[in-house]
Amino acid sequence: MATAQLTTDRLAEKHRSTLDQALSTIRTRAYWSPYPEHPKAYGADGSLDAAAGLAAHQSALNTRFDLDQPGTDGWTGGETSPYGPSLGIEYPHADLDVLLPAMRAGMGAWRDAGAETRALVCLEILARISARTHEFAHAVMHTSGQAFMMAFQAGGPHAQDRGLEAVAYAYEEQTRTPAGRSGWSKPQGKRDPLELSKEFTPVGRGIALVIGCNTFPTWNGYPGLFASLATGNPVLVKPHPRAVLPLALTVKVAREVLAEAGFDPNLVALAVERPGEGIAKTLAVRPEIRIIDYTGSTAFGDWLEDNARQAQVYTEKAGVNTVVVDSTDDYKGMLANLAFSLSLYSGQMCTTPQNLLIPRDGITTDQGPKSYDEVVADLAAAVGGLLGDDARANGLLGALVNPDVKARLEAAAGLGEVALASREVVNPEYPDAVVRTPVIVKLDGSKPDAQAAYFSECFGPVSFAVSVDSTADALELLRRTVREKGAMTVGAYTTSADTERAVEEVCLEESAQLSLNLTGGVYVNQTAAFSDFHGSGGNPAANAALCDGAFVSNRFRVVEVRRQA
Repeated sequence: MATAQLTTDRLAEKHRSTLDQALSTIRTRAYWSPYPEHPKAYGADGSLDAAAGLAAHQSALNTRFDLDQPGTDGWTGGETSPYGPSLGIEYPHADLDVLLPAMRAGMGAWRDAGAETRALVCLEILARISARTHEFAHAVMHTSGQAFMMAFQAGGPHAQDRGLEAVAYAYEEQTRTPAGRSGWSKPQGKRDPLELSKEFTPVGRGIALVIGCNTFPTWNGYPGLFASLATGNPVLVKPHPRAVLPLALTVKVAREVLAEAGFDPNLVALAVERPGEGIAKTLAVRPEIRIIDYTGSTAFGDWLEDNARQAQVYTEKAGVNTVVVDSTDDYKGMLANLAFSLSLYSGQMCTTPQNLLIPRDGITTDQGPKSYDEVVADLAAAVGGLLGDDARANGLLGALVNPDVKARLEAAAGLGEVALASREVVNPEYPDAVVRTPVIVKLDGSKPDAQAAYFSECFGPVSFAVSVDSTADALELLRRTVREKGAMTVGAYTTSADTERAVEEVCLEESAQLSLNLTGGVYVNQTAAFSDFHGSGGNPAANAALCDGAFVSNRFRVVEVRRQA
Protein backbone atom coordinates (compact mmCIF):
# COMPACT_ATOMS: atom_id res chain seq x y z
CA MET A 1 0.00 0.00 0.00
CA ALA A 2 1.30 3.45 -0.94
CA THR A 3 2.02 6.18 1.59
CA ALA A 4 -1.23 7.99 2.31
CA GLN A 5 -1.42 11.73 1.68
CA LEU A 6 -5.10 11.65 2.63
CA THR A 7 -5.21 10.20 6.13
CA THR A 8 -8.36 8.73 7.63
CA ASP A 9 -8.48 11.58 10.16
CA ARG A 10 -8.26 14.15 7.39
CA LEU A 11 -10.98 12.40 5.38
CA ALA A 12 -13.21 12.23 8.47
CA GLU A 13 -12.68 15.92 9.15
CA LYS A 14 -13.73 16.75 5.61
CA HIS A 15 -16.57 14.30 5.02
CA ARG A 16 -17.91 12.61 8.17
CA SER A 17 -20.62 15.25 8.65
CA THR A 18 -21.75 14.79 5.04
CA LEU A 19 -21.96 11.04 5.53
CA ASP A 20 -23.94 11.52 8.75
CA GLN A 21 -26.38 13.85 7.01
CA ALA A 22 -26.82 11.38 4.15
CA LEU A 23 -27.52 8.59 6.64
CA SER A 24 -30.09 10.76 8.38
CA THR A 25 -31.78 11.80 5.14
CA ILE A 26 -32.29 8.30 3.77
CA ARG A 27 -34.28 7.63 6.95
CA THR A 28 -36.35 10.84 6.90
CA ARG A 29 -36.70 10.98 3.06
CA ALA A 30 -36.48 14.79 3.28
CA TYR A 31 -34.98 17.05 0.62
CA TRP A 32 -31.22 17.50 0.89
CA SER A 33 -28.22 17.76 -1.38
CA PRO A 34 -24.61 18.75 -0.62
CA TYR A 35 -23.91 19.48 -4.29
CA PRO A 36 -25.07 22.86 -5.69
CA GLU A 37 -27.48 22.82 -8.65
CA HIS A 38 -26.78 26.36 -9.84
CA PRO A 39 -23.81 26.96 -12.19
CA LYS A 40 -22.90 30.20 -10.42
CA ALA A 41 -22.24 28.30 -7.17
CA TYR A 42 -18.93 27.11 -8.60
CA GLY A 43 -15.64 28.94 -8.90
CA ALA A 44 -14.54 29.19 -5.26
CA ASP A 45 -12.72 26.74 -2.98
CA GLY A 46 -10.88 25.16 -5.89
CA SER A 47 -13.95 24.36 -7.99
CA LEU A 48 -14.09 25.22 -11.68
CA ASP A 49 -16.29 28.08 -12.80
CA ALA A 50 -18.02 28.11 -16.18
CA ALA A 51 -15.04 29.38 -18.16
CA ALA A 52 -12.55 27.06 -16.47
CA GLY A 53 -14.86 24.08 -16.91
CA LEU A 54 -15.23 24.76 -20.64
CA ALA A 55 -11.48 25.22 -20.99
CA ALA A 56 -10.83 21.93 -19.18
CA HIS A 57 -13.26 20.14 -21.48
CA GLN A 58 -11.72 21.63 -24.60
CA SER A 59 -8.22 20.71 -23.46
CA ALA A 60 -9.24 17.04 -23.38
CA LEU A 61 -10.43 17.02 -26.98
CA ASN A 62 -8.18 15.49 -29.66
CA THR A 63 -5.79 14.04 -27.09
CA ARG A 64 -4.91 10.70 -25.53
CA PHE A 65 -6.64 10.15 -22.21
CA ASP A 66 -3.90 8.38 -20.28
CA LEU A 67 -4.86 6.58 -17.06
CA ASP A 68 -1.60 4.72 -16.43
CA GLN A 69 -3.50 1.45 -16.17
CA PRO A 70 -1.80 -1.93 -16.30
CA GLY A 71 -2.28 -3.97 -19.46
CA THR A 72 -2.78 -1.14 -21.94
CA ASP A 73 -2.26 -2.76 -25.33
CA GLY A 74 -3.36 0.07 -27.60
CA TRP A 75 -5.65 3.05 -27.98
CA THR A 76 -9.21 3.43 -29.15
CA GLY A 77 -11.95 6.05 -29.38
CA GLY A 78 -14.36 7.51 -31.87
CA GLU A 79 -16.94 9.51 -29.91
CA THR A 80 -18.93 12.04 -31.92
CA SER A 81 -21.11 14.57 -30.15
CA PRO A 82 -24.84 14.39 -30.91
CA TYR A 83 -24.37 18.09 -31.57
CA GLY A 84 -22.02 17.30 -34.46
CA PRO A 85 -18.32 17.67 -33.57
CA SER A 86 -15.99 14.70 -33.15
CA LEU A 87 -14.38 14.56 -29.72
CA GLY A 88 -11.19 13.08 -31.13
CA ILE A 89 -10.18 11.46 -27.83
CA GLU A 90 -8.26 8.19 -27.65
CA TYR A 91 -8.58 5.99 -24.56
CA PRO A 92 -6.45 3.08 -23.34
CA HIS A 93 -7.55 -0.33 -24.56
CA ALA A 94 -7.02 -3.00 -21.91
CA ASP A 95 -5.62 -6.50 -22.08
CA LEU A 96 -8.13 -8.01 -19.66
CA ASP A 97 -5.83 -10.87 -18.71
CA VAL A 98 -3.41 -8.29 -17.30
CA LEU A 99 -5.85 -5.68 -15.98
CA LEU A 100 -8.22 -7.93 -14.03
CA PRO A 101 -5.54 -9.59 -11.84
CA ALA A 102 -4.06 -6.15 -11.18
CA MET A 103 -7.45 -4.93 -9.99
CA ARG A 104 -7.77 -7.78 -7.51
CA ALA A 105 -4.33 -7.14 -6.03
CA GLY A 106 -5.47 -4.18 -3.94
CA MET A 107 -8.65 -5.78 -2.68
CA GLY A 108 -7.23 -7.03 0.64
CA ALA A 109 -6.04 -3.64 1.84
CA TRP A 110 -9.30 -2.07 0.70
CA ARG A 111 -11.25 -4.70 2.67
CA ASP A 112 -9.14 -4.20 5.77
CA ALA A 113 -9.65 -0.43 5.67
CA GLY A 114 -13.21 -0.91 6.92
CA ALA A 115 -16.59 0.48 5.95
CA GLU A 116 -16.05 3.99 7.29
CA THR A 117 -12.75 4.59 5.52
CA ARG A 118 -14.15 3.22 2.27
CA ALA A 119 -17.15 5.53 2.57
CA LEU A 120 -14.98 8.56 3.28
CA VAL A 121 -12.71 7.83 0.32
CA CYS A 122 -15.81 7.59 -1.88
CA LEU A 123 -17.00 10.94 -0.57
CA GLU A 124 -13.64 12.50 -1.43
CA ILE A 125 -13.99 11.15 -4.97
CA LEU A 126 -17.46 12.67 -5.22
CA ALA A 127 -16.26 15.98 -3.79
CA ARG A 128 -13.55 16.25 -6.43
CA ILE A 129 -16.01 15.35 -9.17
CA SER A 130 -18.35 18.02 -7.81
CA ALA A 131 -15.58 20.62 -8.01
CA ARG A 132 -15.33 19.83 -11.74
CA THR A 133 -19.07 19.85 -12.41
CA HIS A 134 -18.77 22.42 -15.20
CA GLU A 135 -16.24 20.21 -16.98
CA PHE A 136 -18.38 17.11 -16.49
CA ALA A 137 -21.42 18.99 -17.83
CA HIS A 138 -19.75 19.51 -21.20
CA ALA A 139 -18.63 15.89 -21.28
CA VAL A 140 -22.19 14.69 -20.59
CA MET A 141 -23.71 17.16 -23.06
CA HIS A 142 -21.43 16.11 -25.90
CA THR A 143 -21.87 12.39 -25.39
CA SER A 144 -25.56 12.16 -24.46
CA GLY A 145 -27.11 15.02 -26.39
CA GLN A 146 -28.61 16.56 -23.26
CA ALA A 147 -28.97 20.33 -23.36
CA PHE A 148 -26.28 22.03 -21.29
CA MET A 149 -28.40 22.89 -18.25
CA MET A 150 -29.78 19.38 -18.00
CA ALA A 151 -26.29 17.93 -18.50
CA PHE A 152 -25.03 20.22 -15.76
CA GLN A 153 -27.71 19.23 -13.25
CA ALA A 154 -28.54 15.61 -14.10
CA GLY A 155 -24.98 14.72 -15.08
CA GLY A 156 -23.50 16.71 -12.21
CA PRO A 157 -25.10 17.27 -8.78
CA HIS A 158 -28.02 14.88 -9.32
CA ALA A 159 -25.65 12.08 -10.37
CA GLN A 160 -23.38 12.90 -7.44
CA ASP A 161 -26.41 12.72 -5.13
CA ARG A 162 -27.16 9.22 -6.40
CA GLY A 163 -23.56 8.18 -5.82
CA LEU A 164 -23.58 9.54 -2.27
CA GLU A 165 -26.93 7.88 -1.62
CA ALA A 166 -25.42 4.51 -2.62
CA VAL A 167 -22.47 5.10 -0.28
CA ALA A 168 -24.84 5.88 2.59
CA TYR A 169 -26.85 2.70 2.04
CA ALA A 170 -23.64 0.69 1.69
CA TYR A 171 -22.27 2.06 4.95
CA GLU A 172 -25.53 1.42 6.79
CA GLU A 173 -25.81 -2.17 5.58
CA GLN A 174 -22.18 -2.99 6.42
CA THR A 175 -22.36 -1.53 9.91
CA ARG A 176 -25.47 -3.46 10.96
CA THR A 177 -23.00 -6.03 12.26
CA PRO A 178 -20.53 -4.64 14.84
CA ALA A 179 -16.98 -4.17 13.63
CA GLY A 180 -13.93 -5.49 15.44
CA ARG A 181 -13.73 -8.28 17.99
CA SER A 182 -16.44 -8.97 20.49
CA GLY A 183 -16.65 -11.41 23.34
CA TRP A 184 -19.19 -14.24 23.46
CA SER A 185 -19.98 -16.08 26.66
CA LYS A 186 -22.53 -18.86 27.11
CA PRO A 187 -23.34 -19.82 30.72
CA GLN A 188 -22.92 -23.51 31.58
CA GLY A 189 -24.45 -23.67 35.04
CA LYS A 190 -21.87 -24.87 37.57
CA ARG A 191 -19.26 -25.27 34.87
CA ASP A 192 -17.16 -22.49 33.45
CA PRO A 193 -18.91 -20.60 30.65
CA LEU A 194 -18.09 -21.25 27.01
CA GLU A 195 -16.17 -18.24 25.77
CA LEU A 196 -15.16 -17.20 22.30
CA SER A 197 -13.82 -14.08 20.64
CA LYS A 198 -15.67 -13.29 17.43
CA GLU A 199 -14.72 -10.93 14.62
CA PHE A 200 -17.01 -9.95 11.71
CA THR A 201 -15.67 -8.48 8.47
CA PRO A 202 -17.64 -7.25 5.44
CA VAL A 203 -15.96 -8.81 2.40
CA GLY A 204 -16.59 -7.73 -1.18
CA ARG A 205 -17.63 -10.32 -3.74
CA GLY A 206 -14.93 -9.47 -6.27
CA ILE A 207 -14.57 -7.29 -9.32
CA ALA A 208 -17.70 -5.31 -10.15
CA LEU A 209 -18.50 -4.41 -13.75
CA VAL A 210 -20.43 -1.22 -14.56
CA ILE A 211 -21.82 -1.27 -18.11
CA GLY A 212 -22.56 2.36 -18.90
CA CYS A 213 -25.42 3.79 -20.95
CA ASN A 214 -25.42 6.45 -23.65
CA THR A 215 -28.12 8.76 -22.30
CA PHE A 216 -27.18 9.18 -18.62
CA PRO A 217 -23.59 7.94 -18.22
CA THR A 218 -23.01 9.42 -14.76
CA TRP A 219 -26.56 9.44 -13.32
CA ASN A 220 -27.06 5.77 -14.14
CA GLY A 221 -23.42 4.79 -13.65
CA TYR A 222 -22.65 6.27 -10.23
CA PRO A 223 -25.03 4.21 -8.06
CA GLY A 224 -23.50 0.87 -9.02
CA LEU A 225 -19.95 2.22 -9.11
CA PHE A 226 -20.06 3.70 -5.63
CA ALA A 227 -22.20 0.93 -4.11
CA SER A 228 -19.62 -1.64 -5.19
CA LEU A 229 -16.56 0.40 -4.28
CA ALA A 230 -17.93 1.29 -0.83
CA THR A 231 -18.64 -2.39 -0.10
CA GLY A 232 -15.06 -3.44 -0.79
CA ASN A 233 -15.08 -4.36 -4.48
CA PRO A 234 -12.79 -3.23 -7.28
CA VAL A 235 -14.82 -1.63 -10.08
CA LEU A 236 -14.23 -1.96 -13.80
CA VAL A 237 -16.15 0.68 -15.78
CA LYS A 238 -17.14 -0.28 -19.34
CA PRO A 239 -18.66 2.87 -20.86
CA HIS A 240 -21.04 2.96 -23.79
CA PRO A 241 -18.84 3.53 -26.87
CA ARG A 242 -20.64 6.80 -27.63
CA ALA A 243 -20.37 8.09 -24.03
CA VAL A 244 -16.88 7.33 -22.74
CA LEU A 245 -15.61 10.73 -21.60
CA PRO A 246 -17.82 11.33 -18.51
CA LEU A 247 -16.95 7.93 -17.05
CA ALA A 248 -13.29 8.18 -18.08
CA LEU A 249 -13.08 11.43 -16.11
CA THR A 250 -14.75 9.68 -13.19
CA VAL A 251 -12.26 6.81 -13.27
CA LYS A 252 -9.35 9.25 -13.43
CA VAL A 253 -10.54 11.14 -10.35
CA ALA A 254 -11.18 7.89 -8.46
CA ARG A 255 -7.71 6.55 -9.23
CA GLU A 256 -6.10 9.79 -8.06
CA VAL A 257 -7.99 9.78 -4.76
CA LEU A 258 -7.34 6.10 -4.08
CA ALA A 259 -3.60 6.61 -4.60
CA GLU A 260 -3.53 9.68 -2.34
CA ALA A 261 -5.39 7.75 0.36
CA GLY A 262 -2.77 5.00 0.24
CA PHE A 263 -4.72 2.41 -1.75
CA ASP A 264 -4.10 0.72 -5.04
CA PRO A 265 -5.48 2.98 -7.82
CA ASN A 266 -6.26 -0.12 -9.86
CA LEU A 267 -9.28 -0.66 -7.61
CA VAL A 268 -11.04 1.44 -10.26
CA ALA A 269 -10.23 0.99 -13.94
CA LEU A 270 -11.65 1.69 -17.40
CA ALA A 271 -12.39 -0.78 -20.21
CA VAL A 272 -13.05 0.94 -23.54
CA GLU A 273 -13.86 -1.23 -26.52
CA ARG A 274 -12.64 -0.99 -30.08
CA PRO A 275 -15.35 -0.38 -32.70
CA GLY A 276 -17.50 -3.48 -32.96
CA GLU A 277 -15.54 -5.39 -30.32
CA GLY A 278 -18.49 -5.90 -27.97
CA ILE A 279 -16.48 -6.61 -24.83
CA ALA A 280 -19.49 -6.34 -22.51
CA LYS A 281 -20.53 -9.91 -23.27
CA THR A 282 -16.96 -11.15 -22.91
CA LEU A 283 -16.49 -9.43 -19.56
CA ALA A 284 -19.90 -10.37 -18.22
CA VAL A 285 -19.17 -14.10 -18.11
CA ARG A 286 -15.56 -13.96 -16.93
CA PRO A 287 -15.15 -15.67 -13.55
CA GLU A 288 -13.42 -12.62 -12.05
CA ILE A 289 -16.56 -10.53 -12.55
CA ARG A 290 -18.80 -11.03 -9.50
CA ILE A 291 -21.13 -8.01 -9.73
CA ILE A 292 -22.69 -6.37 -12.80
CA ASP A 293 -24.61 -3.10 -13.04
CA TYR A 294 -26.33 -2.48 -16.36
CA THR A 295 -28.65 0.14 -17.84
CA GLY A 296 -29.95 -0.35 -21.36
CA SER A 297 -32.03 -2.55 -23.61
CA THR A 298 -34.27 -5.31 -22.34
CA ALA A 299 -32.68 -7.83 -24.70
CA PHE A 300 -29.16 -7.42 -23.31
CA GLY A 301 -30.40 -7.05 -19.74
CA ASP A 302 -32.25 -10.36 -20.06
CA TRP A 303 -29.14 -11.93 -21.58
CA LEU A 304 -27.05 -10.78 -18.60
CA GLU A 305 -29.56 -12.18 -16.11
CA ASP A 306 -29.65 -15.50 -17.95
CA ASN A 307 -25.95 -15.94 -18.71
CA ALA A 308 -23.81 -14.08 -16.14
CA ARG A 309 -24.51 -16.78 -13.57
CA GLN A 310 -21.32 -16.18 -11.61
CA ALA A 311 -22.27 -12.56 -10.90
CA GLN A 312 -24.86 -10.66 -8.90
CA VAL A 313 -26.62 -8.76 -11.71
CA TYR A 314 -28.45 -5.45 -11.26
CA THR A 315 -30.37 -4.29 -14.33
CA GLU A 316 -32.40 -1.30 -15.40
CA LYS A 317 -34.02 -2.18 -18.70
CA ALA A 318 -36.97 -0.86 -20.66
CA GLY A 319 -40.60 -0.35 -19.74
CA VAL A 320 -43.77 1.27 -20.99
CA ASN A 321 -44.54 4.22 -18.74
CA THR A 322 -48.20 5.07 -18.48
CA VAL A 323 -50.37 7.97 -17.34
CA VAL A 324 -54.07 7.43 -16.50
CA VAL A 325 -56.14 10.57 -17.12
CA ASP A 326 -59.48 10.28 -15.29
CA SER A 327 -60.27 13.81 -14.10
CA THR A 328 -58.53 16.92 -12.79
CA ASP A 329 -59.24 20.06 -10.79
CA ASP A 330 -56.38 21.90 -12.53
CA TYR A 331 -56.71 21.26 -16.24
CA LYS A 332 -54.22 23.92 -17.28
CA GLY A 333 -51.67 22.71 -14.72
CA MET A 334 -52.11 19.10 -15.82
CA LEU A 335 -51.51 19.97 -19.47
CA ALA A 336 -48.45 22.09 -18.67
CA ASN A 337 -46.98 19.37 -16.47
CA LEU A 338 -47.52 16.65 -19.06
CA ALA A 339 -46.19 18.85 -21.88
CA PHE A 340 -42.93 19.41 -20.01
CA SER A 341 -42.65 15.72 -19.10
CA LEU A 342 -43.09 14.65 -22.73
CA SER A 343 -40.60 17.22 -24.02
CA LEU A 344 -37.69 17.08 -21.55
CA TYR A 345 -34.55 15.68 -23.25
CA SER A 346 -36.67 14.69 -26.27
CA GLY A 347 -38.31 11.93 -24.26
CA GLN A 348 -34.99 10.07 -24.06
CA MET A 349 -35.43 9.18 -20.40
CA CYS A 350 -36.39 5.80 -19.03
CA THR A 351 -38.99 7.62 -16.92
CA THR A 352 -40.72 9.60 -19.69
CA PRO A 353 -44.44 8.85 -20.09
CA GLN A 354 -45.33 7.05 -23.31
CA ASN A 355 -48.98 5.98 -23.06
CA LEU A 356 -51.69 8.42 -21.98
CA LEU A 357 -54.86 6.45 -21.24
CA ILE A 358 -57.92 8.68 -21.70
CA PRO A 359 -61.58 7.57 -21.58
CA ARG A 360 -63.14 7.93 -25.03
CA ASP A 361 -66.15 9.69 -23.44
CA GLY A 362 -63.83 12.33 -21.99
CA ILE A 363 -62.98 13.58 -18.52
CA THR A 364 -64.27 16.08 -15.97
CA THR A 365 -62.16 19.16 -15.24
CA ASP A 366 -62.31 22.51 -13.49
CA GLN A 367 -63.00 23.98 -16.96
CA GLY A 368 -65.98 21.69 -17.54
CA PRO A 369 -66.21 18.35 -19.36
CA LYS A 370 -63.50 17.69 -21.97
CA SER A 371 -63.86 15.07 -24.66
CA TYR A 372 -61.04 12.70 -25.58
CA ASP A 373 -60.39 14.73 -28.74
CA GLU A 374 -60.33 17.98 -26.77
CA VAL A 375 -57.88 16.63 -24.19
CA VAL A 376 -55.52 15.42 -26.90
CA ALA A 377 -55.81 18.64 -28.91
CA ASP A 378 -55.22 20.76 -25.80
CA LEU A 379 -52.18 18.69 -24.83
CA ALA A 380 -50.80 19.05 -28.35
CA ALA A 381 -51.32 22.81 -28.08
CA ALA A 382 -49.54 22.85 -24.70
CA VAL A 383 -46.51 21.04 -26.12
CA GLY A 384 -46.54 23.28 -29.17
CA GLY A 385 -46.69 26.38 -27.02
CA LEU A 386 -43.92 25.18 -24.74
CA LEU A 387 -41.63 24.49 -27.69
CA GLY A 388 -42.79 27.26 -30.01
CA ASP A 389 -39.69 29.35 -29.36
CA ASP A 390 -36.65 27.64 -30.86
CA ALA A 391 -34.25 28.88 -28.17
CA ARG A 392 -36.42 27.47 -25.41
CA ALA A 393 -37.00 24.30 -27.42
CA ASN A 394 -33.26 23.71 -27.76
CA GLY A 395 -32.82 24.23 -24.04
CA LEU A 396 -35.44 21.58 -23.23
CA LEU A 397 -35.01 19.06 -26.02
CA GLY A 398 -31.26 18.75 -26.42
CA ALA A 399 -30.33 16.55 -29.38
CA LEU A 400 -31.40 13.07 -30.44
CA VAL A 401 -28.79 10.73 -29.06
CA ASN A 402 -28.55 8.37 -32.04
CA PRO A 403 -30.13 7.60 -35.46
CA ASP A 404 -32.33 4.84 -34.00
CA VAL A 405 -34.31 7.41 -32.00
CA LYS A 406 -34.85 9.51 -35.12
CA ALA A 407 -36.03 6.43 -37.05
CA ARG A 408 -38.56 5.52 -34.33
CA LEU A 409 -39.83 9.08 -34.25
CA GLU A 410 -40.37 9.14 -38.00
CA ALA A 411 -42.04 5.72 -38.04
CA ALA A 412 -44.44 6.64 -35.22
CA ALA A 413 -46.31 9.08 -37.42
CA GLY A 414 -47.56 6.14 -39.50
CA LEU A 415 -49.04 4.26 -36.55
CA GLY A 416 -52.22 6.32 -36.15
CA GLU A 417 -53.76 9.77 -36.42
CA VAL A 418 -51.15 12.41 -35.66
CA ALA A 419 -52.39 14.91 -33.09
CA LEU A 420 -49.09 16.75 -32.93
CA ALA A 421 -46.53 16.44 -35.70
CA SER A 422 -42.84 16.54 -34.88
CA ARG A 423 -40.92 19.45 -36.31
CA GLU A 424 -37.24 20.09 -36.85
CA VAL A 425 -35.59 22.69 -34.63
CA VAL A 426 -32.40 24.38 -35.76
CA ASN A 427 -29.67 24.85 -33.18
CA PRO A 428 -27.71 27.91 -34.36
CA GLU A 429 -24.69 27.03 -32.21
CA TYR A 430 -24.60 23.43 -33.43
CA PRO A 431 -26.15 23.28 -36.92
CA ASP A 432 -25.41 19.54 -37.26
CA ALA A 433 -27.45 18.63 -34.17
CA VAL A 434 -30.58 16.57 -34.82
CA VAL A 435 -33.29 18.30 -32.77
CA ARG A 436 -36.94 17.27 -33.06
CA THR A 437 -40.07 18.13 -31.10
CA PRO A 438 -42.29 15.28 -29.82
CA VAL A 439 -44.98 13.57 -31.85
CA ILE A 440 -48.33 12.67 -30.26
CA VAL A 441 -50.28 9.90 -31.99
CA LYS A 442 -53.93 9.04 -31.31
CA LEU A 443 -54.68 5.33 -30.98
CA ASP A 444 -57.86 3.38 -30.33
CA GLY A 445 -57.05 1.15 -27.38
CA SER A 446 -59.55 -1.50 -28.46
CA LYS A 447 -57.94 -2.22 -31.83
CA PRO A 448 -55.29 -4.98 -32.06
CA ASP A 449 -53.04 -3.08 -34.48
CA ALA A 450 -53.01 -0.12 -32.13
CA GLN A 451 -52.22 -2.38 -29.21
CA ALA A 452 -49.11 -3.63 -30.98
CA ALA A 453 -47.89 -0.03 -31.12
CA TYR A 454 -48.63 1.20 -27.60
CA PHE A 455 -47.74 -2.07 -25.91
CA SER A 456 -44.08 -1.79 -26.98
CA GLU A 457 -41.55 0.73 -25.74
CA CYS A 458 -40.89 3.49 -28.29
CA PHE A 459 -37.90 5.21 -26.73
CA GLY A 460 -37.68 8.87 -27.71
CA PRO A 461 -40.04 11.81 -28.27
CA VAL A 462 -43.08 9.64 -29.06
CA SER A 463 -46.31 9.54 -27.06
CA PHE A 464 -49.55 7.69 -27.67
CA ALA A 465 -52.91 9.13 -26.62
CA VAL A 466 -54.82 5.89 -26.17
CA SER A 467 -58.61 6.00 -26.02
CA VAL A 468 -60.16 3.49 -23.62
CA ASP A 469 -63.77 2.64 -22.79
CA SER A 470 -63.57 3.81 -19.18
CA THR A 471 -61.25 4.56 -16.30
CA ALA A 472 -61.78 0.98 -15.12
CA ASP A 473 -60.53 -0.24 -18.50
CA ALA A 474 -57.57 2.14 -18.20
CA LEU A 475 -56.64 0.59 -14.86
CA GLU A 476 -56.82 -2.91 -16.28
CA LEU A 477 -54.63 -1.88 -19.19
CA LEU A 478 -52.24 -0.22 -16.74
CA ARG A 479 -52.04 -3.42 -14.71
CA ARG A 480 -51.35 -5.54 -17.78
CA THR A 481 -48.75 -3.10 -19.08
CA VAL A 482 -46.77 -3.02 -15.83
CA ARG A 483 -47.02 -6.77 -15.30
CA GLU A 484 -45.99 -7.77 -18.81
CA LYS A 485 -43.80 -4.89 -20.02
CA GLY A 486 -42.74 -3.14 -16.85
CA ALA A 487 -42.75 0.56 -16.00
CA MET A 488 -40.27 2.86 -14.33
CA THR A 489 -43.01 5.41 -13.67
CA VAL A 490 -46.80 5.60 -13.52
CA GLY A 491 -48.80 8.81 -13.39
CA ALA A 492 -52.48 9.42 -12.74
CA TYR A 493 -54.84 12.38 -12.65
CA THR A 494 -58.12 12.02 -10.77
CA THR A 495 -60.39 13.94 -8.43
CA SER A 496 -62.07 10.72 -7.27
CA ALA A 497 -60.93 9.21 -3.99
CA ASP A 498 -62.11 5.80 -5.18
CA THR A 499 -60.14 6.04 -8.42
CA GLU A 500 -57.08 7.24 -6.53
CA ARG A 501 -57.26 4.22 -4.27
CA ALA A 502 -57.80 1.93 -7.25
CA VAL A 503 -54.77 3.15 -9.19
CA GLU A 504 -52.68 3.05 -6.03
CA GLU A 505 -53.72 -0.56 -5.48
CA VAL A 506 -52.67 -1.50 -9.01
CA CYS A 507 -49.25 0.06 -8.47
CA LEU A 508 -48.80 -1.58 -5.08
CA GLU A 509 -49.74 -4.98 -6.44
CA GLU A 510 -47.59 -4.64 -9.57
CA SER A 511 -44.72 -2.81 -7.83
CA ALA A 512 -44.63 0.41 -9.83
CA GLN A 513 -43.70 3.90 -8.61
CA LEU A 514 -46.74 6.21 -8.78
CA SER A 515 -47.11 9.99 -9.06
CA LEU A 516 -50.57 11.44 -8.51
CA ASN A 517 -51.99 14.74 -9.78
CA LEU A 518 -48.72 16.49 -10.57
CA THR A 519 -49.56 19.98 -11.80
CA GLY A 520 -46.63 22.09 -10.57
CA GLY A 521 -42.86 22.05 -10.91
CA VAL A 522 -42.34 18.36 -10.06
CA TYR A 523 -42.62 15.94 -12.98
CA VAL A 524 -43.27 12.23 -13.24
CA ASN A 525 -39.94 11.64 -14.99
CA GLN A 526 -37.84 13.26 -12.27
CA THR A 527 -36.76 11.71 -8.98
CA ALA A 528 -34.83 13.12 -6.03
CA ALA A 529 -32.01 11.14 -4.47
CA PHE A 530 -32.27 10.31 -0.74
CA SER A 531 -36.07 10.57 -1.03
CA ASP A 532 -37.47 9.00 -4.22
CA PHE A 533 -36.78 5.46 -5.35
CA HIS A 534 -35.90 5.17 -9.03
CA GLY A 535 -37.55 1.97 -10.21
CA SER A 536 -38.84 -0.60 -7.77
CA GLY A 537 -37.06 -3.81 -8.78
CA GLY A 538 -40.47 -5.47 -8.70
CA ASN A 539 -41.59 -5.35 -12.33
CA PRO A 540 -39.90 -6.21 -15.66
CA ALA A 541 -38.47 -2.71 -16.21
CA ALA A 542 -35.73 -3.24 -13.60
CA ASN A 543 -34.64 -5.86 -11.08
CA ALA A 544 -33.23 -3.21 -8.72
CA ALA A 545 -34.17 0.17 -7.25
CA LEU A 546 -31.94 3.20 -6.96
CA CYS A 547 -31.35 3.14 -4.15
CA ASP A 548 -32.37 0.87 -1.30
CA GLY A 549 -30.78 -1.66 1.02
CA ALA A 550 -31.30 -4.47 -1.47
CA PHE A 551 -29.21 -2.57 -4.02
CA VAL A 552 -26.11 -2.75 -1.83
CA SER A 553 -26.52 -5.61 0.65
CA ASN A 554 -25.63 -8.45 -1.72
CA ARG A 555 -22.45 -6.78 -2.97
CA PHE A 556 -20.65 -8.05 0.12
CA ARG A 557 -20.87 -10.90 2.62
CA VAL A 558 -19.97 -10.85 6.30
CA VAL A 559 -17.22 -13.34 7.16
CA GLU A 560 -16.83 -14.44 10.76
CA VAL A 561 -13.64 -15.53 12.48
CA ARG A 562 -14.06 -17.26 15.88
CA ARG A 563 -11.20 -17.68 18.33
CA GLN A 564 -11.01 -19.55 21.56
CA ALA A 565 -10.99 -16.95 24.33
